[in-house]
Amino acid sequence: MTPPLHITPIKSWLPYDSRPLVVSGPCSAETEKQVRETALALAKIPEVKVFRAGIWKPRTRPSAFEGVGKKGLKWLQKVKQDTGLLLTVEVASPTHVQDALEHDIDILWIGARTVVNPFSIQEIGEALKGHDIPLMIKNPLNPDLHTWTGAIERFNQLGIKKMVAVHRGFSFFNRSPYRNAPMWEIPIELMCMYPKMPMLSDPSHICGNRELILPTAQKAMDLEMTGLMIETHYRPEEALTDKRQQITPAQLEKMLKSLVIRKETGSPAFKTKLEGLRSEIDKLDEELIDILARRMSVVEEIGRYKKENRITILQLKRWNKIIRDRIEHGIRLGLNREFVIRLLEAIHDETIQKQMDVMNRKT
Repeated sequence: MTPPLHITPIKSWLPYDSRPLVVSGPCSAETEKQVRETALALAKIPEVKVFRAGIWKPRTRPSAFEGVGKKGLKWLQKVKQDTGLLLTVEVASPTHVQDALEHDIDILWIGARTVVNPFSIQEIGEALKGHDIPLMIKNPLNPDLHTWTGAIERFNQLGIKKMVAVHRGFSFFNRSPYRNAPMWEIPIELMCMYPKMPMLSDPSHICGNRELILPTAQKAMDLEMTGLMIETHYRPEEALTDKRQQITPAQLEKMLKSLVIRKETGSPAFKTKLEGLRSEIDKLDEELIDILARRMSVVEEIGRYKKENRITILQLKRWNKIIRDRIEHGIRLGLNREFVIRLLEAIHDETIQKQMDVMNRKT
């Protein structure tokens, strides 16, 4: 059972007029001029409410630029004075937390590398006791919902109620146009588990390529996410980190204007039609489950017959024929090839397990 979260509504501590709420700024704070020029341009964009910049940059190799450190916090203080934008930085240790609090940082974010470590989460959470400061919690590198929810729940149990989840994509070793595969089903499941939890999408890290940011941001908005975290730099081509995924403030403004923000709810007639279609899907889902249950009953019978006749479980020729025929049939019906393959593989895995259970069952 999913434990309840005690979440303070985001609009009580971060007012914004309408979606998308935008958090933006450079991947890394590099120079005082770079931070200031980027922030001044962003402050002119109404959707941008929070300025972000990496101060401490955890890098895979120590020879890479790892951030300017504490001195960059003073640059951010000046940004806040000049623009009125709220500030957010990534923290990975109690020392980072203390430095950020001393420099009037408004929101802290927990990065993908830190979320996976419950020891770090506990230490950061304890360092925040007595401080009513919001947290943005990014998903872990690996596609593991339980790790993500575990960090959220741990912070909540430590008394942190102002929280936002950030979807930044997942490491994925298959070929993909994305730097980090979006795997939308994972943030969707988290949103279903915690409907009061705001969700931002980070298309910069998902894409790794500025050309893909707009369609990815549009997808996030279509899924009713609260807002976007997008990396901007006044001169992206000169950025010391992640230059390919950063855009200029002018490009951000143009992109935001091109987003289509659809209504979350419609007219009574729309709702009536939608409920009718959803009811039809509910009935189809029930039929689908019934068919799968009947299929598995036949599978068990086959398993018993194989056991009686000392026949091996896996019949490769039969399986290859099933795959070929079912894929062709699915494509003829308009189904996506990869979807049919994933569905058949899931059914096949359960089929093998059912037959193994029969084989191992004592008579």
